[in-house]
Amino acid sequence: MTPRLPLSDIVRDLPPSVPFIGPETLERGSGRPLQLRIGANESVFGVSPVAAAAMRAAVGDLWMYCDSEAHELMTALSTHHGVSVRQLHVGAGIDEILGDLVRTFANPRDRIVTSLGSYPTFNYHVTGYGATLVQVPYVDDRAHLAGLIRAAHDAGARLVYLANPDNPMGTWHGAADVLGLLAELPADCMLILDEAYADFAPSAAIPPLDHADHRLIRTRTFSKAHGMAGARIGYAIGHDCVVAALNKVRNQFGVNRIAQVGARASLGDAAFIEQVVRQVEEGRREYARLATELGLGYVDSATNFLNFDLGSGDRARTVLAGLLERDVFVRMPGKPPGDRCIRVTVGTPPQRAAFSASLRDTLGVLPA
Repeated sequence: MTPRLPLSDIVRDLPPSVPFIGPETLERGSGRPLQLRIGANESVFGVSPVAAAAMRAAVGDLWMYCDSEAHELMTALSTHHGVSVRQLHVGAGIDEILGDLVRTFANPRDRIVTSLGSYPTFNYHVTGYGATLVQVPYVDDRAHLAGLIRAAHDAGARLVYLANPDNPMGTWHGAADVLGLLAELPADCMLILDEAYADFAPSAAIPPLDHADHRLIRTRTFSKAHGMAGARIGYAIGHDCVVAALNKVRNQFGVNRIAQVGARASLGDAAFIEQVVRQVEEGRREYARLATELGLGYVDSATNFLNFDLGSGDRARTVLAGLLERDVFVRMPGKPPGDRCIRVTVGTPPQRAAFSASLRDTLGVLPA
């Protein structure tokens, strides 16, 4: 018999779900290793050699707890962005920070606005803390800013979440439009601006780092261009009163010593990040050419991935399954409009060539 646990009311009513099925889970299911891992938007170009050397050197210090204030990294971030240390918050990836934000600013049953089909980990935290999601459909493959504003007012929302550039679609809005969204939100509503892909975005998409408005909190990560997804480290930039509130609930030792050292070193290796961004841009162009050659559509992207448009959800699912049979891991967005697409991370040139061959092979056995 299943024991009767003294669960909280919130947890008792949650569905048994997780945001993602990981590639390792897929490998265990098939009993075979993946030949291509280009579905999780990790940076296949790896970590800066400078950062790797710094992390290796830090291994001998693992007997000590990490600096709970991440002082050296925070100081480096302050200099890098030209903001005060008091405006910075470090966490174990954007995922942890999103959880901290929901926990800090939303009560159970409060309404939280996001795009239907946007980053599912945010939704996971919203429901996990007992708040209620209000989801606004995309329009023309982009987050619908006017719809988010309207929903925030109608719902009396405490928080609005916007990923810009967007995950999973890869599209983006200009900085002026993002700031216009903020200006039109209710006076007591905060905007969480997820800028995980800011390194790949055109400069016109990124608002200036001015945090005079306490209703804006933006998140960044070392998981993408910096190639440190496995280290789990990200940060937020916001008004000092927002950061002070987050410090009330954050995990004091959540960012491990090696991650802090690596992130600081990577931040100083601008040349490495620039060449990663150039390689990603070339890879996106190559994917777009492949889609056109195969008679497929694609969604313009300002991220390290591209959505190949298969035209329908059924066809996208069939292609996704066919690629997985060939031990190629990509993902398919779960909600419209992305559920007509397969989302493919930009790989290295050899990986892109292998993906092209697998996609051609998969499409070749499908009905026209």
